[in-house]
Amino acid sequence: MTRLPARAIAVALSLLILAAGVAACGSKSDDTTGEPEKLTLDLDFYPNPDHAGIYMAQEEGFFKEAGLEVAIDSPSDPAAPLKDVAAGRVDLAITYEPEVMLAREQGLDVVAVAALVNRPLTSLIWLKSAGKSAINSVPDLKGKTVSYAGISYQEAFMKTILRRAHLGTSDVNLVNVGFGLLPSLISGKAQAMLGGYSNVEGVDLRERGKEPVITPVDQLGVPTYDELVIVARRSTLEEEGERIRLFISALRRGTEAAAKSPKAATAVILAANTDLEPKLAEAQVKATLPLLSARTAGKPYGWMNPEEWEAFAGWMRDEELISGQPKASELLSNAYLVDEIPE
Repeated sequence: MTRLPARAIAVALSLLILAAGVAACGSKSDDTTGEPEKLTLDLDFYPNPDHAGIYMAQEEGFFKEAGLEVAIDSPSDPAAPLKDVAAGRVDLAITYEPEVMLAREQGLDVVAVAALVNRPLTSLIWLKSAGKSAINSVPDLKGKTVSYAGISYQEAFMKTILRRAHLGTSDVNLVNVGFGLLPSLISGKAQAMLGGYSNVEGVDLRERGKEPVITPVDQLGVPTYDELVIVARRSTLEEEGERIRLFISALRRGTEAAAKSPKAATAVILAANTDLEPKLAEAQVKATLPLLSARTAGKPYGWMNPEEWEAFAGWMRDEELISGQPKASELLSNAYLVDEIPE
């Protein structure tokens, strides 16, 4: 790989980003020369509205302008991205804050470098109904069937939610349905489900006219957390930090471009995944874009709150999902964001 020309270009672009704000640029650069730096990215799942900023950055050439050639892959195994990063098979991957903590527990060499969605999407969902079977609040779940995806920390979410309502798991019929969350709720086999995303399954139910009641888990007693994060291999951060920061800068541009043009964002997602239903994808993209572009006041795009990470780690420890209380510095680094330069 020819590194020196691309590295010189990347440094120049880094200074441009800080001095002028790359995200505000409306036109593409024509003076980028030399061989681009290759960078590989594993998605967390098949291409969907959560990835609109990534595919928009690819489509608009923002990665290329940053001196990067980004290869995006959708793993068939949801557990693969973290392992791929830890093993050095890919440079970056999208995963979930709880998974970063579980990976640390397993000794995997990964660290979060940016938040893609900085709030929980995972929600408790039920459908509006009348009569004796109506659910108006969590206490009404007593004696009802609740489906979930079989994920350990989501089962712990349910325990926390029920405990806050003075209930236990023995008070509900908690059923592991894997990927069958929507069918379980629509068919009536479950009266509520935990694990669907507010911007995906929640929107799907609305589009079907099902009148879902959607409550993200952080509104039900679970500490807030970053639903989707980008992770890298900690041991290579110093060497690869420049590429990571340029990737995040380009991703910011892609996310802002998607927010300005939802139709274009929908088009790139549909092109990336032809199995998606166009009308539903359009509604889901519309619901997702504000989440992707949400920022903490005074902080750079992708910033992760160390105090919130430590609070969530404490909850995972209390739920016996991890041992000990890791510090935020063991789990994340904000040093590679747009407004920060790694030394």
